[in-house]
Amino acid sequence: MSSLTTRLRRRTGSHTGAHNSGTIGLLAGSGRFPILFAEAARRHGLKVACVGVRYEAPDELRSLCESFELVGVSKLGGMIRAFKRRRVQRIVMAGKVTKSVMYTPWRFLQLCPDFRMIHMWYRTCRHDKRDDSILLGVIAEFERDGMTFASALDYCPELLVNEGLLTRRAPTSAELKDIEFGWALAKEMGRLDVGQSVAVKERAALAVEAIEGTDRCIERAGQLCRAGGWTLVKVAKPQQDMRFDVPTVGVSTIENLHKAKAQILAIEAGKTIVIDQPEVVALANRYGITIIALPNQ
Repeated sequence: MSSLTTRLRRRTGSHTGAHNSGTIGLLAGSGRFPILFAEAARRHGLKVACVGVRYEAPDELRSLCESFELVGVSKLGGMIRAFKRRRVQRIVMAGKVTKSVMYTPWRFLQLCPDFRMIHMWYRTCRHDKRDDSILLGVIAEFERDGMTFASALDYCPELLVNEGLLTRRAPTSAELKDIEFGWALAKEMGRLDVGQSVAVKERAALAVEAIEGTDRCIERAGQLCRAGGWTLVKVAKPQQDMRFDVPTVGVSTIENLHKAKAQILAIEAGKTIVIDQPEVVALANRYGITIIALPNQ
């Protein structure tokens, strides 16, 4: 087990002992991660006050959380007020938010941002719209109102994948070379805060993830490499902030890799979330896809 996972588990113990009667805020996007976090928080005796991003947060959260409220993605002030009404002081982020919404035509009228969002955008993101810059700007606005953000993995560190070969099929020597090549590219893209995933075949880059997300990157790689047998490398950024945007894969990732005729999924041990890991591994074995979790090279 990685030292990072061990540290997170130690921190989890302190949460469960000191905050059994407390409330944790959940700022929820889409996918299974917010659901798994809410379930873990309840197991630890915590109440969850959820503010979900409208059109993104799963409806299943209603039955798992003490309170549940939907707020538009551009209503930063609305999110802050919703948590303040519940007297929440500690919040986690979990789930994906569609980033391309920033480039909707007539975006100001379509999204109708509130004052806090406008303030944050022009103060923090006007000249730097990279993922980390936007999310750190959001966190800074919450901190102005006395709220802090923790990593959701403080509460469910078991979601982080351990090092090793997860599936039956091991990579060939040629595929290991592709992983090594793709790893260096993915780390550099992460350092630049462009994306976390790179698709590789025979040490040539097929596709690089950017604002479109991993699933669209996979789709594009499949279109460009119709022969199949390619490798997807997905890693954490060198400067990864574990409070947000942690690399995540799940069943839908494997389905998309299969449709695109990929052969290998290489992920970073101790810094990648695998949602529903038994189901992910079983499906990958069924499709003959290799999943390997490696330490940072």
